Amino acid sequence: ASAGLIISEATVISSQGNGWVGSPGIYTEEMTAGWKLVTERVREAGNHIFLQLWHCGRASHSDFHGGALPVSASAVKLNGDMIHTPYGKKEYETPRAMTETEIQSTIEDYRRAALNAQNAGFSGIEVHSANGYLLNQFLDSKTNLRTDKYGGSVENKFRILREVLEAVSDVWPLSRIGVRLSPNGVFNDMGSDDFRETYRYVIQ
Repeated sequence: ASAGLIISEATVISSQGNGWVGSPGIYTEEMTAGWKLVTERVREAGNHIFLQLWHCGRASHSDFHGGALPVSASAVKLNGDMIHTPYGKKEYETPRAMTETEIQSTIEDYRRAALNAQNAGFSGIEVHSANGYLLNQFLDSKTNLRTDKYGGSVENKFRILREVLEAVSDVWPLSRIGVRLSPNGVFNDMGSDDFRETYRYVIQ
């Protein structure tokens, strides 16, 4: 805890967001209480810790969700190595495109997770929008083939991240909110030719 500002490993905002065996969460009272044990020790050392908010999106498997397919911006399968699930290594599945209602529910999950992070004693949050996970899947044209208000133009692809940031800023001041981006990342089968145009807009 004496190292300097700490940013936690990715922490899922909902059961739907899970896609990594043994990963932490921030969507129940028990999880919030568990994190409080960590933040108290960090504060005792005079330091700060931010919680990284995460949703795996298509980088998941139905084994994590009682047989329900993982969700993404569009039904575009992740082509890569097999995924470790609670029942062993398996092939990735083609995800289901989120409905607009589900998108709004997920934005609310981010807001609730931000509030739980505050109640757990964190100093701030970082919204994970990188490395091929859900929000990155909406940003990149490789994985976002939508034709509604969350796809097509750069402005539309950015919309969910903007709405997530608006939601969490109801809980935290902007000075306590970070965003993780990977503009030209290829992890989790990502990478789009128009990344310069996309991420110049996103960063602005």
